[in-house]
Amino acid sequence: MEYRRLGASGLNVPLISLGAATFGGTSEFFRAWGSTDIAAARRMVDVCLDAGITMFDTADVYSNGASEEILGEALKGRRDRALISTKATFRFGSDPNDVGSSRFHLLRSCDDALKRLQTDHIDIFQLHGFDAMTPPEEVLSTLDQLVRAGKIRYVGVSNFSGWHLMKSLAVAERYGYPRYVANQTYYSLIGRDYEWELMPLGLDQGVGALIWSPLGWGRLTGKIRRGQPLPETSRLHKTADKGPPVDNERLFRVVDALDDIAKETGKSVPQIALNWLFHRPTVSSVIIGTRDEKQLKDNLGAIGWHLTPEQIAKLDAASKTTKPYPYWHQSGFGERNPSPV
Repeated sequence: MEYRRLGASGLNVPLISLGAATFGGTSEFFRAWGSTDIAAARRMVDVCLDAGITMFDTADVYSNGASEEILGEALKGRRDRALISTKATFRFGSDPNDVGSSRFHLLRSCDDALKRLQTDHIDIFQLHGFDAMTPPEEVLSTLDQLVRAGKIRYVGVSNFSGWHLMKSLAVAERYGYPRYVANQTYYSLIGRDYEWELMPLGLDQGVGALIWSPLGWGRLTGKIRRGQPLPETSRLHKTADKGPPVDNERLFRVVDALDDIAKETGKSVPQIALNWLFHRPTVSSVIIGTRDEKQLKDNLGAIGWHLTPEQIAKLDAASKTTKPYPYWHQSGFGERNPSPV
C-alpha cells in the first residue's frame, strides 16, 4: 500500500480508504448502498488491514448513526491500527439546533460520535457541508476546543466551494485555529469539477483531497454500457437522483475509453477508473465503498501498477468538459496560468 501525506499535515494516510456508508442500511436509501452487518464489517476490516488500508471513513448521518456503531464494533481490539474519519453538520435530530456547524451542534455531534465509535478520539473530523448561518470564527474556535481537548486530531471539510474553504483558512490563519488539511470531495472520470477551483486551492494551501464516489456514483462499475439496460441490481434505480448528475453521452464516451484500456491492460473498468485518480494532483486518499468482500478485493486491484501516459491522455480526452467562466478564459493565458493537471 502506498501512503501519502494528508495535505500539508504530518499525517500519512493510505492511498485507498474504506468508506463505511454501506454499513447498516437502516433506511431505503442506505439499503440501496449496502446493508453490511457487524460480522461482514469485521471481515472487511480484516481484509483492509491485511492490505494496508488503515483509514475508515464514516459520518453521523450514514444510516442514522448505525454506520459509526458498526465501524466501532468492527475495530474493537485494533483501534490502534486504524485511522477513523467521520463527519457532522447535516441534520441529526428534530431539535432546531440539531443541524449545522454551530458550537452547540458540533460539540454534541463529536461526543455522540465518540460513543458510537467506541473511541476516545477521532483522527480526522470533517464538516459534512457548508453552514452559511454560522460564522467561521465560531466553527473554527469550536474545532480548536475539540483539538485541545484531545477529542479530534485533524480537521477537514466536505462539499465546500472554493471561497468557503479559502475564507475559513484565512480565519484559521488570523486567530491561530487549526487549519483544514482535508477536503472530502467528489471527483471521478465523469465528475471533474474539482479541478477547476478546488484543486488549485488545495495545491496552494496544502489541503489534501479525500475522494468520495470515485466511480461516479456507481456508474463506472463496468456494468453500465451503451445500448444496454441498467442492471436490475444497480443502486442507481433508487439513488440516481440523489447523486452527481452526468449526461449519458459523456458517460458512455468515458466507458468506451475504459473498455479499450481494459483490453490493453487486463484490468477491470473500476480498477482503471480508480488508478486514474491516483495520478491526479492533491489526491491523498480515494475512498471506496463496497457492499461485500468480493467488491473490496476487486477494487484493491487498482493498486500496484500504473497507467501509461498515453492511456491517461485517452481518459482525459474522453472525460473532458468545457470549463465554466472564468476558467475557460484563464486557460487561454496558460503562459501564466498553467493547469494543475
